[in-house]
Amino acid sequence: MMKSFLVICIMVQTSSAILARKMDRCSLAKEMAKLGVPRDQLAKWACIAERESSFKTDAEGRSNPDGSNSYGIFQLKDLYWCQPSKGKFSYNSCGTSCNEILKDDINQSVRCAQKVLAQQGWSAWSSWKSCSGSLPSIDSCFQKALEFFI
Repeated sequence: MMKSFLVICIMVQTSSAILARKMDRCSLAKEMAKLGVPRDQLAKWACIAERESSFKTDAEGRSNPDGSNSYGIFQLKDLYWCQPSKGKFSYNSCGTSCNEILKDDINQSVRCAQKVLAQQGWSAWSSWKSCSGSLPSIDSCFQKALEFFI
């Protein structure tokens, strides 16, 4: 009985580690570019993801003053953008569950974040003030490894 409990605990800890992913500037920029995000926005998105979640796809923020919680790499609020699993009220403007926002596949997070941007602008993120100035270029993320040999 104790062995079964121990095996289950290890499986749960391992599965959450497998489902979560920590990205970096370049991996995020490349993946967002593949999803059709304009290249001139990628440095801003990387800055927001770094400040909001440290590039963690499974980041869950503490409760906000309005009682909402924030989810995922872009810290999207459940009151407005995703449906929390706890059944509390949400406008769910992105039409997705908050659990989808937490997955290592960032497609839903990116689509939802783009919707936030379209409706509220960059200032929807509290970290935007830190990301509104001159940002490091993401161009080096897209250079081919072959250029090393040229």
